[in-house]
Amino acid sequence: MQAILAVTVPFFALVLCGWLAARQRVLPESAVPGLNGFVLFFALPCMLFRFGTATPLRDLLNPVVLGVYLLAALIVVALTVGLTLGARVHLQDAAFGALVAAFPNSGFMGVPLLVALLGRAAAGPVICSLLADLFVTSSLCIGLAQLHGAAGQGARVAMLRALRGAVSNPLPWAIALGALFSVAGWTLPGPLGTAVGMLADAATPVALFTIGAVLWRSGRHAAHRTPLAAYLPVAVIKLFVHPLLVLALGAAARALGAPLSAFQLTVLTLAAALPSASNVSLLAERYGADNGRIARIIMSSTVGAFASFTLLAWAFGVQPR
Repeated sequence: MQAILAVTVPFFALVLCGWLAARQRVLPESAVPGLNGFVLFFALPCMLFRFGTATPLRDLLNPVVLGVYLLAALIVVALTVGLTLGARVHLQDAAFGALVAAFPNSGFMGVPLLVALLGRAAAGPVICSLLADLFVTSSLCIGLAQLHGAAGQGARVAMLRALRGAVSNPLPWAIALGALFSVAGWTLPGPLGTAVGMLADAATPVALFTIGAVLWRSGRHAAHRTPLAAYLPVAVIKLFVHPLLVLALGAAARALGAPLSAFQLTVLTLAAALPSASNVSLLAERYGADNGRIARIIMSSTVGAFASFTLLAWAFGVQPR
């Protein structure tokens, strides 16, 4: 446990530092979008490019890993929408609640944290899950959210608009470019490789710091106070139901003879146990959903994940490398 805490404590401490810096105005609120942009468009793509170049293509696009993870995500989305949709929570808010229940913070936190815990081999399964969330889970939930105010445009238009947003995300393109370099055996020329490496090295600390700042900003701009019962159950689904579902489906797939290793299942389960993706709060704000509720779900899952994720890693017998 002590070895696991030696890895997880610094990660969550940096999130807390970002939250405190924003709250105490050490980091001006106007700087938060710029900090988020630096991570999303520069540092994180460079980090994922570097992992893409070092990870076999079969691990980045493993069909069994994708199948198990996507099935669990779809069940979580359906379960969350079914449990929360009602007179007080319309389809738009239920859909974004489902997105934070099914979309872990794989990019900003998951890739570096799981690699630190399990070694570089963990990059393949977690990047595979990230691609599934970027293209399928997020597109599905945003499409559902847009149906609430589609004004007769229909599901097809809403889904196409959501998919267009996923395609414009730089992260999958960085992964694809890294995979292309790996397959072709290319390398970046010296100065460019050094610059990409510097940005990649900056990704983890700045991304974690940004998570905290984004959470503070989202909570500050909440239009009203959200009752505990409106957001805590979704955080519970994220931290407990999602990883247990991935574990159960993966175990069933292995029992049926699917080529899914115990290591891959461990990585997928721990990825599902991560807190909700912090950038969903920005999406909720952009689409006019109840951002206060979404921010509180993300905040609750982030605080709770320090204990739940650490305990799950300990239960799996993880030995940081």
